[in-house]
Amino acid sequence: MPEESTDWSLAAQVAAGDDAAFDALMARYKRPVLNFVYRLLGNAADAEDVAQDVFVRAYRSIRQGNLQRTAGQFSTWLFQIARHAALDALRWRRRHPAESLAALEDEGAAAPAAGPAADAEAAARETGARVAAAVARLPEEQRAALVLSVYEDLPQVEIAAVMHSSVRAVEGRIRRARRSLRRELADLLR
Repeated sequence: MPEESTDWSLAAQVAAGDDAAFDALMARYKRPVLNFVYRLLGNAADAEDVAQDVFVRAYRSIRQGNLQRTAGQFSTWLFQIARHAALDALRWRRRHPAESLAALEDEGAAAPAAGPAADAEAAARETGARVAAAVARLPEEQRAALVLSVYEDLPQVEIAAVMHSSVRAVEGRIRRARRSLRRELADLLR
């Protein structure tokens, strides 16, 4: 049986009261949802909290009978919930700005050991941090489309469904995001 068909049948089992079926769905989608939310939020602790909230929302929705199997895939429905939960977290963060404990801990971190391997590792970390920061500065619609395309490897049709937009709009958002990243990270691309 195809995976998506299995997902929908597991959701039907959850709706009928089988919590073990929800455990199977969580096991399958925990990592992709967590990765997606992390890339939208840029903070591991917030991503963990939001990912848990995604599964709570999904569970409640399924158990309350609010899940209507669409023509799309189960993952599309779940990523829609994840996107909305991440947006809620971003809105909350904007209304309640505070310096994170993780940022304070990073400032006090010890310097890496010296040597060629350590230098290469430090350079790779710095490059990764610059790319992540550049992605985080993209407008939310561009960032979500890019993350779903590049990191989650979703086809543009599914991204359009997750974002409640057209495929052309998704194509444009991804194109603009890549153009912005190329401009901002031009020195890395040389």
